[in-house]
Amino acid sequence: MDILSQLELIDMITLIAMLAILGSIAGFIAGLLGVGGGIVLVPGLYFVFMALPEEFNIQSDQLMHLCVGTSLAIIVPTGCSSMLAHRKYGAVDKDIVKFLGFGVLCGVGLATMIADSVDGLVLEIFFACAVILFAGIMLINPARYKWRKELPSKPFQALAGSIIGFISTLIGIGGATMSVPYMSVHGVDMRKAVGTASALGLVISIPATLGFIVIGQDAENLPPFSLGFVNALAWLCIVPLSISFAPLGAKMAHRVDKNKLRIFFAIFIVLVALNMWRKILF
Repeated sequence: MDILSQLELIDMITLIAMLAILGSIAGFIAGLLGVGGGIVLVPGLYFVFMALPEEFNIQSDQLMHLCVGTSLAIIVPTGCSSMLAHRKYGAVDKDIVKFLGFGVLCGVGLATMIADSVDGLVLEIFFACAVILFAGIMLINPARYKWRKELPSKPFQALAGSIIGFISTLIGIGGATMSVPYMSVHGVDMRKAVGTASALGLVISIPATLGFIVIGQDAENLPPFSLGFVNALAWLCIVPLSISFAPLGAKMAHRVDKNKLRIFFAIFIVLVALNMWRKILF
């Protein structure tokens, strides 16, 4: 084996190791805090792909698309596992999924078209702004309040779903950060809100993943094993470890103060957003 091949092998092993660590962290945090892994995965994938050697030559205006698309693809199996578990306990409300889901699909379609027409900088700015918003949601924890006793009429549910689907697609998350508080403040039982959110995550992630594969077909200089803007190697490395480490996080969640954890994680994702703003501005 010549020196060049040895270097390429070392680079590939390093990439796989970094992805495996990211998957473990994302799964653990998802189980610990009950949040989707996308908020961790997107900046994590951004860091991993940025650290690749120059010979991979990833275009900067495509990097964020690749991170978002790959995160959405990872959410599909993890979200499916979560949804099936909640469905066993009757915690998935099919009517809510149907009416919110219609709007979600509209939001996903619109977001995919926009992602196809903007460069990576726009997605980075949108992600950095959305993450700070989510940090505020985590700190306020609106799910503890009951503003209404029931969900609004169907057109308003569809509108809410379209907003959730639109934002989630552009930043690569399953939407539970928004859909759970939305359902909870409208009188939906918390367990049912979480279970229904896991089903809505599939309504977001499956069509959005397909969309990012399609819009990335003509992209060049992507990492090895990429299908459009979805990297199959990252998917294969992260999914098993994410699923394996989620129960460990859930177990730890019963031993620590959740309010302190919520504050800690909110501060963490604000730092992530500020770091992204640093890269955008400087």
